[in-house]
Amino acid sequence: MTPEAAALAMGLDLPDFDRDGYYGATYGTMKPYHRVGSLLFLSGHVAQAGAEVQKGRLGADLSVDEGYAAARQTGINVLAGIRQAIGSLDHVKGIVRTLNFVVCTPEFEEVHKVSSGLSDLLVEVFGPDRGLGGRATIGVMALAHGVCFETWATVEVA
Repeated sequence: MTPEAAALAMGLDLPDFDRDGYYGATYGTMKPYHRVGSLLFLSGHVAQAGAEVQKGRLGADLSVDEGYAAARQTGINVLAGIRQAIGSLDHVKGIVRTLNFVVCTPEFEEVHKVSSGLSDLLVEVFGPDRGLGGRATIGVMALAHGVCFETWATVEVA
Protein backbone atom coordinates (compact mmCIF):
# COMPACT_ATOMS: atom_id res chain seq x y z
CA MET A 1 0.00 0.00 0.00
CA THR A 2 1.33 3.45 -0.88
CA PRO A 3 1.65 6.13 1.83
CA GLU A 4 -1.17 8.16 0.25
CA ALA A 5 -3.40 5.06 0.24
CA ALA A 6 -2.41 4.27 3.84
CA ALA A 7 -3.28 7.79 5.02
CA LEU A 8 -6.63 7.54 3.25
CA ALA A 9 -7.35 4.06 4.66
CA MET A 10 -6.51 5.34 8.16
CA GLY A 11 -9.01 8.16 7.72
CA LEU A 12 -6.41 10.84 8.36
CA ASP A 13 -7.70 14.36 7.78
CA LEU A 14 -4.62 16.17 6.48
CA PRO A 15 -4.83 19.96 6.42
CA ASP A 16 -4.32 21.62 3.03
CA PHE A 17 -1.57 24.19 3.63
CA ASP A 18 -1.66 25.35 0.00
CA ARG A 19 -5.33 26.28 0.37
CA ASP A 20 -5.38 27.38 4.03
CA GLY A 21 -1.78 28.49 4.56
CA TYR A 22 0.89 27.07 6.83
CA TYR A 23 -0.15 27.85 10.41
CA GLY A 24 3.48 28.18 11.51
CA ALA A 25 3.66 31.62 9.91
CA THR A 26 1.55 32.91 12.81
CA TYR A 27 4.49 32.14 15.10
CA GLY A 28 6.87 34.53 13.35
CA THR A 29 8.93 35.05 10.23
CA MET A 30 9.66 31.67 8.63
CA LYS A 31 8.93 29.52 5.64
CA PRO A 32 7.26 26.13 6.02
CA TYR A 33 10.05 24.07 4.46
CA HIS A 34 13.34 24.17 2.60
CA ARG A 35 14.56 21.57 0.13
CA VAL A 36 18.20 20.88 -0.65
CA GLY A 37 18.55 18.15 -3.28
CA SER A 38 16.80 15.07 -1.94
CA LEU A 39 16.50 16.42 1.61
CA LEU A 40 13.40 18.23 2.82
CA PHE A 41 13.68 20.25 6.02
CA LEU A 42 10.32 21.05 7.62
CA SER A 43 9.90 23.99 9.96
CA GLY A 44 8.37 23.36 13.35
CA HIS A 45 5.04 21.59 13.50
CA VAL A 46 2.64 21.37 16.42
CA ALA A 47 -0.85 19.94 16.95
CA GLN A 48 -2.52 23.18 15.89
CA ALA A 49 -4.01 22.92 12.41
CA GLY A 50 -7.29 21.05 12.21
CA ALA A 51 -7.41 20.04 15.86
CA GLU A 52 -7.78 21.28 19.39
CA VAL A 53 -4.36 22.21 20.72
CA GLN A 54 -3.12 20.39 23.81
CA LYS A 55 -1.76 23.06 26.10
CA GLY A 56 0.02 22.49 29.37
CA ARG A 57 2.96 20.71 30.88
CA LEU A 58 3.60 16.95 30.93
CA GLY A 59 4.05 15.80 34.50
CA ALA A 60 1.71 18.52 35.82
CA ASP A 61 -1.30 19.28 33.59
CA LEU A 62 -1.12 16.51 30.98
CA SER A 63 -0.74 12.74 31.04
CA VAL A 64 1.60 10.73 28.83
CA ASP A 65 -1.47 9.62 26.83
CA GLU A 66 -2.49 13.24 26.22
CA GLY A 67 1.05 14.11 25.15
CA TYR A 68 1.14 11.07 22.86
CA ALA A 69 -2.13 12.24 21.25
CA ALA A 70 -0.67 15.73 20.73
CA ALA A 71 2.44 14.23 19.13
CA ARG A 72 0.28 12.07 16.86
CA GLN A 73 -1.78 15.11 15.77
CA THR A 74 1.50 16.91 15.16
CA GLY A 75 2.43 14.00 12.88
CA ILE A 76 -0.72 14.60 10.84
CA ASN A 77 0.45 18.17 10.33
CA VAL A 78 3.93 16.93 9.39
CA LEU A 79 2.31 14.77 6.71
CA ALA A 80 0.44 17.83 5.45
CA GLY A 81 3.71 19.76 5.38
CA ILE A 82 5.37 17.01 3.35
CA ARG A 83 2.46 16.99 0.92
CA GLN A 84 2.64 20.79 0.58
CA ALA A 85 6.36 20.63 -0.18
CA ILE A 86 6.48 17.71 -2.63
CA GLY A 87 2.88 17.12 -3.72
CA SER A 88 2.43 13.54 -2.51
CA LEU A 89 3.41 11.36 0.43
CA ASP A 90 4.31 8.72 -2.16
CA HIS A 91 7.48 10.68 -2.99
CA VAL A 92 8.96 10.10 0.48
CA LYS A 93 12.01 7.82 0.43
CA GLY A 94 12.44 7.94 4.19
CA ILE A 95 12.17 9.88 7.40
CA VAL A 96 15.76 10.90 8.19
CA ARG A 97 15.17 12.29 11.68
CA THR A 98 12.90 14.25 13.95
CA LEU A 99 13.85 16.58 16.77
CA ASN A 100 11.04 16.74 19.29
CA PHE A 101 10.32 19.17 22.09
CA VAL A 102 8.05 18.27 25.02
CA VAL A 103 6.96 20.89 27.54
CA CYS A 104 7.31 19.21 30.92
CA THR A 105 8.20 19.54 34.55
CA PRO A 106 11.87 19.07 35.46
CA GLU A 107 11.00 15.70 37.06
CA PHE A 108 9.20 14.29 34.00
CA GLU A 109 11.38 11.59 32.42
CA GLU A 110 9.02 10.00 29.89
CA VAL A 111 9.47 12.45 27.01
CA HIS A 112 10.33 9.50 24.76
CA LYS A 113 6.87 8.00 25.30
CA VAL A 114 5.27 11.27 24.19
CA SER A 115 7.35 11.42 20.99
CA SER A 116 6.26 7.91 20.08
CA GLY A 117 2.88 9.40 19.10
CA LEU A 118 4.66 11.02 16.15
CA SER A 119 6.99 8.13 15.37
CA ASP A 120 4.24 5.51 15.50
CA LEU A 121 2.11 7.49 13.04
CA LEU A 122 4.99 7.89 10.59
CA VAL A 123 5.64 4.13 10.69
CA GLU A 124 1.93 3.42 10.15
CA VAL A 125 1.84 5.64 7.05
CA PHE A 126 5.25 4.90 5.49
CA GLY A 127 6.04 1.45 6.88
CA PRO A 128 9.02 0.61 9.12
CA ASP A 129 11.68 0.93 6.42
CA ARG A 130 10.71 4.44 5.28
CA GLY A 131 8.82 5.74 8.32
CA LEU A 132 11.28 5.06 11.13
CA GLY A 133 14.10 7.56 11.27
CA GLY A 134 16.47 8.84 13.89
CA ARG A 135 14.88 10.74 16.76
CA ALA A 136 15.81 12.93 19.66
CA THR A 137 13.43 14.32 22.27
CA ILE A 138 14.16 17.21 24.59
CA GLY A 139 12.15 18.33 27.61
CA VAL A 140 11.66 22.11 27.57
CA MET A 141 10.04 24.71 29.79
CA ALA A 142 7.84 26.42 27.20
CA LEU A 143 6.80 26.52 23.54
CA ALA A 144 4.98 29.25 21.61
CA HIS A 145 1.24 29.61 22.32
CA GLY A 146 1.50 27.15 25.22
CA VAL A 147 1.53 23.98 23.09
CA CYS A 148 2.99 20.89 24.74
CA PHE A 149 4.77 19.31 21.72
CA GLU A 150 6.68 20.49 18.66
CA THR A 151 8.82 18.72 16.09
CA TRP A 152 11.27 19.49 13.31
CA ALA A 153 11.58 16.85 10.62
CA THR A 154 14.11 16.02 7.94
CA VAL A 155 12.79 13.83 5.14
CA GLU A 156 14.51 12.17 2.16
CA VAL A 157 12.41 12.64 -0.96
CA ALA A 158 12.46 11.42 -4.55
